[in-house]
Amino acid sequence: MEICRTIDDVRQAVKAKRMEGNRISFVPTMGALHKGHLSLIRRASENADTVVVSIYVNPTQFGPNEDFDTYPRDFESDVEKCRKESVEIIFAPGHDEIYTEKKYLSIGIDSLNGSMCGASRPGFFEGVLLIVNKLFNIVKPDSAVFGQKDIQQFQIISRMVKEFNHEIELIMGPIERANDGLALSSRNQYLNESERQAAPGLYRTLRYIKEQILDGVNNPALLIEHQKSELEAKGLKIDYLNVFSMQTLQPIKSVEEGGKYIVAGAVYAGRTRLIDNLLIEF
Repeated sequence: MEICRTIDDVRQAVKAKRMEGNRISFVPTMGALHKGHLSLIRRASENADTVVVSIYVNPTQFGPNEDFDTYPRDFESDVEKCRKESVEIIFAPGHDEIYTEKKYLSIGIDSLNGSMCGASRPGFFEGVLLIVNKLFNIVKPDSAVFGQKDIQQFQIISRMVKEFNHEIELIMGPIERANDGLALSSRNQYLNESERQAAPGLYRTLRYIKEQILDGVNNPALLIEHQKSELEAKGLKIDYLNVFSMQTLQPIKSVEEGGKYIVAGAVYAGRTRLIDNLLIEF
């Protein structure tokens, strides 16, 4: 396994694998790898001969009051986990390697970031697109794997791939969960015991809303308001909870035959922000 610290090194490593006729799949991460990340790496290996994993905590997708400085970092453990999954190339650049000079250009987003996580995290998805666009141009993979837990991210990156003409197949890996349903996340380690006990309530709420819609609830507004109250009673603070269009990522008033929807929510358990979602397709 090669650990590349510079853009030139990772390009040479990928080029050597490609000259051997290998198909390249890429899994971008911010490290602190857990079973969810490992499932994405396994999904990548199913679709390629060589898997490249990036480990980089990207500052442009953190707001001024968010946890960039305290975000979990454990590079030695990440390397060992990648080794066990037969990852062949790790790209772990320093900040100066990725952002080497003053930025004169940025990527704007029209409406797709106006709801869900984008509504409460201004600038977040612009930062995501900036780093993902850079990584795609550096690694030039045949495919890239992202997790469903960050469904808004996946949909926005999909639009970037289409509109910027990246020749990359995007693959969405399913959400990995703890036994009680909590979606796995690097930030889960922030939770204390009581917060951890309350945290799976978000998943149970989303599952209940989905079941009710599949059972015929056409207008979910009242149902959602009731579920917000239930979550707040469990000590969870609501960021958002709603049903969104898969295409526009905007909240919907009613479901329609043939539609594709996302039942999604974000809550705070103490100071820890948790996100989760379920998909509905009629």
